[in-house]
Amino acid sequence: MTLDKYTLHKDQKADKWRLEKEGSDRAKKIFDTKEDATKRGALSDAIGDQGGSVRIRKIDGTIQEERTFPRSKDPKKTPG
Repeated sequence: MTLDKYTLHKDQKADKWRLEKEGSDRAKKIFDTKEDATKRGALSDAIGDQGGSVRIRKIDGTIQEERTFPRSKDPKKTPG
């Protein structure tokens, strides 16, 4: 089973943070700040029960980190 992939990135025009599913231009969820998006439970709630992998980008567009929800679906056997 493959996980859905998402990206959290800054929408410069709207000055908001957008969570988008890979291959879609529509936002799954919009957050006022990056801190709102990355606080405990916010991303997993937005993705839902099916889970997924989220690439969190910096303002400049580079990847800051990647998280898997729920953690039990992370394909890596190492922490981090």
